[in-house]
Amino acid sequence: MDFEWAPEEAEFRHDLKTFLEAELPENFDAFAMEPDEQKAFSKAFAVKLAEKRWLTPAWPKEYGGLAQGPWQQLILSEEMVAHGEPRTAQYMCVNWVGPALILAGNEEQKAYHLSRISRGDVVWCQGFSEPGAGSDLAALRTKATWDGSEYVIEGEKVWTSYADTADFCFLLARTDPDARKHHGISIFLVPTDAPGLTISEIPSIFSAGTFNQCVFDGVRAPEAWRLGPENGGWPIIRQLLVNERVGVARFRRAAETLDRAAEAAREAGLLADPVIAQALAMARAACEAARVLIYRVVDQRAKGEAPEETAYVYRVATIRAERAVYEATVQVEGSGALLKGSFGAQQFGHALASGVATGTLEMQLNLIARDVIGGGRK
Repeated sequence: MDFEWAPEEAEFRHDLKTFLEAELPENFDAFAMEPDEQKAFSKAFAVKLAEKRWLTPAWPKEYGGLAQGPWQQLILSEEMVAHGEPRTAQYMCVNWVGPALILAGNEEQKAYHLSRISRGDVVWCQGFSEPGAGSDLAALRTKATWDGSEYVIEGEKVWTSYADTADFCFLLARTDPDARKHHGISIFLVPTDAPGLTISEIPSIFSAGTFNQCVFDGVRAPEAWRLGPENGGWPIIRQLLVNERVGVARFRRAAETLDRAAEAAREAGLLADPVIAQALAMARAACEAARVLIYRVVDQRAKGEAPEETAYVYRVATIRAERAVYEATVQVEGSGALLKGSFGAQQFGHALASGVATGTLEMQLNLIARDVIGGGRK
């Protein structure tokens, strides 16, 4: 694996950083903004990115991209996270909804949806987790029943990020209740203003509207809303989940927090304390391990290899890095880490979410045991 950046990759990072530094205030953090302010800012910012085709640089040109490679997509993610993630909800459109449409959408779906995403005109949410199906996603119970003319969707989704902002929901529903659980799932592209869909906020430690409950009560979905074949959603979902696990450069967010905590420790003369120095060093090693692993995933993609197994390992490394950084910030700040606005309080939220989002740490370890070490599903 070559760790040297190609000239065009280095140039893209330089141009992107220059743009971000000109557009964003110092120490910008979208997640510290009030909800309405954040939504308005991120939408306007996404349009500015789209004008340069930087919202979707790795997409084919005919869909609004620049046909750049996976390394540029990683650079985009790294710099967005390092600069406070000004896209907020847009990252889902770019990293996994759009690629799923490119992979499995028909020409009408691609023409309608991809142009809107690449222009920054729409926001998507994903209807995955349910009260009884989170880490075991294939246990979902939301059903879509064909009544002869349309599908009728009944069920509930929870922890749906940005559903209150979204224009569309990338929905998983069971279309064959008698099939094995991985074989009876279909994907639907549902407008969030569809009759019968009710969206309610789930209070959390994050900003208002971050998590939501979506109740589908007789939502009628024409066949044109289905993505891919009926009961054929799981292979698409598996590819999408790889994009989700690696699409956000979470290690960079943790490393940025660690940099600030280390600087605070240096200014306060705390590095002479071996406990604090060790905590900072261990957190740095964990962040570097996660960085190298995501680079390995991107390298595999660039070579046309399947990175799914490496993505599992990267996800575990990221969770551990987030937690190690939180532990280091607590050592530096002491009881101050409990106060709103501190490094510790900020990192606690990220570390907590990291261990659950896209599947728990324990689920990721099970996947590694089964698919990486154990030779696959029996």
